[in-house]
Amino acid sequence: MDRRNFLNSTAVLGGVAVAVPGLALAQTAPAVITRDAMRPQMAHGIQSGDPTSDGAVIWTRSDRPARLWLEWATTASFANATRVRGPYLMEDSDFTGRVDLTGLPAGQEIFYRVVLQDLHNERVLSEAMPGHLRLPAAAGSRAVRDVRFTWSGDTAGQGWGINEAWGGMKIYEQMRRVNPDFFLHSGDTIYADGPIQAQVKLPDGSIWNNLVTEEVSKVAETLNEYRGRYRYNLMDANVRRMAADVPQIWQWDDHEVCNNWSDAKDLSADKRYTEKNVPLLVARATKSFLEYAPLRRTADVESERVYRHLPQGPLLDLFVVDMRSYRGPNSHNLQTSETEESAFMGRPQIAWLLDGLKRSKSVWKVIAADMPISLQVADGQDGEGRNKWEAVANGDDGAPLGRELEMARLLREIKRAGIKNVVWLTADVHYTAAHYFDPAKAKFSDFSPFWEFVSGPLNAGSFGPNKTDATFGMQVVYQKAPQEQNTAPTAGLQFFGQVDIDAKSKAMTVTLKDLTGASLYAKTLAPQRA
Repeated sequence: MDRRNFLNSTAVLGGVAVAVPGLALAQTAPAVITRDAMRPQMAHGIQSGDPTSDGAVIWTRSDRPARLWLEWATTASFANATRVRGPYLMEDSDFTGRVDLTGLPAGQEIFYRVVLQDLHNERVLSEAMPGHLRLPAAAGSRAVRDVRFTWSGDTAGQGWGINEAWGGMKIYEQMRRVNPDFFLHSGDTIYADGPIQAQVKLPDGSIWNNLVTEEVSKVAETLNEYRGRYRYNLMDANVRRMAADVPQIWQWDDHEVCNNWSDAKDLSADKRYTEKNVPLLVARATKSFLEYAPLRRTADVESERVYRHLPQGPLLDLFVVDMRSYRGPNSHNLQTSETEESAFMGRPQIAWLLDGLKRSKSVWKVIAADMPISLQVADGQDGEGRNKWEAVANGDDGAPLGRELEMARLLREIKRAGIKNVVWLTADVHYTAAHYFDPAKAKFSDFSPFWEFVSGPLNAGSFGPNKTDATFGMQVVYQKAPQEQNTAPTAGLQFFGQVDIDAKSKAMTVTLKDLTGASLYAKTLAPQRA
């Protein structure tokens, strides 16, 4: 039985459902066969995430207090399955929970199924929910296979939610169909600041009909409203289907909290918010993100850390960065020296990233960024009438200033360390593009040339293209964006990227694709020798 038949098999969902933890709980009486409505439910599905050669995170949510159990095996028949007892799913985590599976066989297909045990009656068990993932090879493995993954960002933004009559968030199904090893969500996993209304009138007079819940009908302020945004996205069948079949790697950006949030964010004039305390909103948003993301948590020294290194075998190292949590306030971005005001990723994260890049033995080093480097992303004006900036670029085409100083230092150190084959992937701007950074055309030229690829949105308004900044010599090689801003998903300007690394040639091909899965632009990069 292959993985697709496995995931669609009603047999797996049926008779074995009550047997899985029943065997694990041999000390208790046999499981009770009861009506489905009486069993714990996993209405929001299951997810796997942060795959490495020997591990992955498995996530689910219950509708009541329950204990998570799962089995995993390397075959769909579950021969010689390993049974794992998971955590209690309780109110304090919105009934979410995860198991960080370790000791998995490198490079293998892993089939798993999740069962919930009702804590009000331990003999009442949910039906089993099946999932699948594919692990990368170990770093030093000689049995190397091709690598394929997808990336994009921006889900359910600008009021464009789940339109079931249109097919829901169907770009997720397009990504699942290309059979990737994993999906990288580049941020804006929700739009906490974007209310979703039942109907939106389109320019042609037709109506976009949204599925609506109470939590998404206004800006998120309470913890339950932030959680409700994640529950909402998981109401979409396409999202749940891909989450059960393809491991995900999440990062975040601003809309997980509110638009363009930084230390400079001021909601005092925004009448939509009754809670004006931005740090409190950040705390609630952070808790809900970490509850719902299938993300491997770090040690208690920084338990809310989002940036992390996920080795994907001899061909690929993935460095997920966080351009949101450690930045200084959004400002005019023209500081002449690196300070706390000009920080973007911050010195500790930059040091971590450089160290990881230097240590990497993989052919390709992908930096997963939540914002592009040299596209201008504005954030209004300050009290002196100067433009404020949300990303790295500052609209000044000269030598590095402000946040560009940190980026210049990073790029210079990558060159001086002789690190080759670094590629940047990002989203954020709601269109798709291929950018080449050429030191010969830059005002700051002490770096090695590299590529940055942009993709998105997944199910949100389409925008762009953004103005460019010449400091790092960025050349727009390809871009596709709408003519009108906040174009509805029905216009087809929803995008994802696909990365293929050939095991024999070690070449990386990046393909920008649209909502239908059609290829718009492709670039094949030959690896350079270190």
